[in-house]
Amino acid sequence: MRQRKHHWLMKSEPDAFSISDLERVPTEPWSGVRNYQARNFMRQMQPGDEVFFYHSNTDVPGIYGIAEVASLPYPDPTQFERDSHYFDPKATPEQPRWDLVDVRFVRHFKTPVTLAAMKAIKDDLGEGFALTQNGSRLSVMPVTPAQWKRILKLEAQG
Repeated sequence: MRQRKHHWLMKSEPDAFSISDLERVPTEPWSGVRNYQARNFMRQMQPGDEVFFYHSNTDVPGIYGIAEVASLPYPDPTQFERDSHYFDPKATPEQPRWDLVDVRFVRHFKTPVTLAAMKAIKDDLGEGFALTQNGSRLSVMPVTPAQWKRILKLEAQG
């Protein structure tokens, strides 16, 4: 049995699904991930893991709040739905290719921690922080405990 929580960052475009949308729900399946590396990260998630909720493709990209993983990984049903944008003709219920987890709202940040602010402390976050690396487009990525604490410190300063 795993002793400590892991930390993650999950991206969403706020006009598709925002932290405020999650607060209203308040638990939602994180469907539609179609990148193998991001999927593999999701397969490592456990209930109670903490998640930075990142808004991408917006005027001010950044972390807008915290969510938590609310379920074990399970097959993403959108891969089987022919009318879905996320349909995968190679996936079958017997051999699903894509998984998801449910996420639960925890809290909004008082002030977002912007991508620009994180890039300004890039050295503090280390080379392993994929979000500040050029060309990184993963929608799900791990966050180390040290990175988690440093970003929370940025929020407190905001």
